[in-house]
Amino acid sequence: MKKVLFLSLTLLLVTAVVLAGCSSGTEKSGQMLNLNITGEPTSLDPAQAFDEDSMDITNNLFVGLMRLDDKHQPRPAIAEKVDISKDGLTYTFHLKQTKWSNGQPLTAHDFEFAWKRVLNPETAAKPAFLLYFIKGAEAYNQGNGSAGQVGVKATDDYTLQVELSKPAPAFLELTAYPVFAPVSRQALEKDPDMFHDAKNYVSNGAFKLAEWKHDNYVKLTRNENFYKKDQVNLNQIRFSIITDNKTVYQLYQTKKLDVVGKSSIPADLLTSLIDEGKVKIMPGSGLSFFRFNVEQEPFTNKKIRKAFALAIDRKLIVEQIVGSGEQPAYAFVAPSVPGNFRQEGGNYIKDGQYEEARLLLAEGMKEEGWSQLPPVTLMYSNATDKNKKIVEAVQEMIRKYLGVEIQLQAKEKKVYYADQENIRFSMSTSSFLADYNDAYNYLESFQTGHPMNRTNWSNEQYDQLLQKAAGTSDPELRDHYLHQAEEILFEEMPFFPLYYYNTAFIEQPGIEGILRHPVGPKDYTTARVK
Repeated sequence: MKKVLFLSLTLLLVTAVVLAGCSSGTEKSGQMLNLNITGEPTSLDPAQAFDEDSMDITNNLFVGLMRLDDKHQPRPAIAEKVDISKDGLTYTFHLKQTKWSNGQPLTAHDFEFAWKRVLNPETAAKPAFLLYFIKGAEAYNQGNGSAGQVGVKATDDYTLQVELSKPAPAFLELTAYPVFAPVSRQALEKDPDMFHDAKNYVSNGAFKLAEWKHDNYVKLTRNENFYKKDQVNLNQIRFSIITDNKTVYQLYQTKKLDVVGKSSIPADLLTSLIDEGKVKIMPGSGLSFFRFNVEQEPFTNKKIRKAFALAIDRKLIVEQIVGSGEQPAYAFVAPSVPGNFRQEGGNYIKDGQYEEARLLLAEGMKEEGWSQLPPVTLMYSNATDKNKKIVEAVQEMIRKYLGVEIQLQAKEKKVYYADQENIRFSMSTSSFLADYNDAYNYLESFQTGHPMNRTNWSNEQYDQLLQKAAGTSDPELRDHYLHQAEEILFEEMPFFPLYYYNTAFIEQPGIEGILRHPVGPKDYTTARVK
């Protein structure tokens, strides 16, 4: 025990010493922000950055045609303006005259090169699917087409024309994400490894890559060639790489870190800090939910699936177990989706429908000719204690309200994801994080054959509604189709929702101007330290 304590104190001391030189009063007055990431960035290449930490850094090294504002709406960035055809299929972006961090001019050709590089099968870019709205993009990425067939073309140095295969109301929002950022072809051809370290790294955002000490820290400095450099307050941002949450929180308490997310706040303190108003909470994207394997008994019967869904007290789980200000989910599409989609669609289930749950279970068992329910196993990841507490609560609620005993099956994280992907389960905990903030993105996951479906559920009418929604440029008609699709989900219940995610964090006094969005990485362009 003493040895463990000594090692923990040593780690904290060493980390504090490393950070001390970056947190002096002099550097604070020079506008430096000290942050933490949970591990080595997987990549700082905009074509490859797809985890939260990598995207947060890359988003501040690059800026695309559009940028999300403080209302989470896309506004022109490198684009001066954009013309959209009446059918919503052709976008013509007129670019500002801007520069790369090395002083070279940035042109529309850099965007064409970057987007086709993302789609090139040899790049193996995980977020490439976000470009599939573009004509010919999916075929090229899947090896069934060529770069010349992709609907992206620089018609001159400052005009980029994009043809879509189908209307995409979220397309302008998507162009604000790192995967749509430009890449300097000249710089990349000069150094094919330029995204691996800071030496020859070329970007166009508010900041440039100054240092990348792998597995230690990443440091960004102000980009003097940024087109809006006068609006940038920070001289430096330092992302320390510290994996131990206790150490992260202790460094925040000693003011060595400026911002800490809820995952680094001790669970026994989080609820009280929220109650005291010290934790800031804003809507997130996506939700926690449970999947059923509809080809495995007893979940071959939709009434039994719905009985399980109605036996859960979401409010109790959110308040007493999750405890970080989340909102119980009684539908699938999150309230954070722009417009009034959730308000218009309303809720499909509610807490307290226990009598209806028991009746549905009895009816389902009668339909199947079962006097006893086939065994049910609930699979979950043992990565956190919270996961275990949630499934134990669900287990007890199903026992209490349905009289059904279910078995819990803890799996190591990698095995859990592999089994879920291959639908090797009866019932499983699950999660969804939106790729872009649109109701369609939530609902497309349950289409027949979609890689994220993972329930064996298929419904022809549902698929047709999603196809109709994707094919119309009328926003009201599109929402109408999507509402009908979501209603089918809750009639068939191949899943059931638990709670919507949020973003919760604490900041040191004087930290201002960090832009956070329900979907997408953080933006430090206007951040400052008072």
